[in-house]
Amino acid sequence: MTDLLERVFAQAKELPEAQQNAIAELWLAELEDEQRWDVAFSSAASQAWLEQQAALVRAAIREKRTKPLELNDL
Repeated sequence: MTDLLERVFAQAKELPEAQQNAIAELWLAELEDEQRWDVAFSSAASQAWLEQQAALVRAAIREKRTKPLELNDL
């Protein structure tokens, strides 16, 4: 375990149980979300899909079917 994570746990131990549980639920949800993203983007099918989408974007740029993004539009 890293020093930073040990510091986090040391501080969390001082909190009331309800706050500890709330933090634990957030961390678990975050870890589960990261695992879902890893699975979603590590499969061969998703890599093929991403490559296909990138090729479509490159073609659109090459064929001048795009326009510059204006920051004021955001």
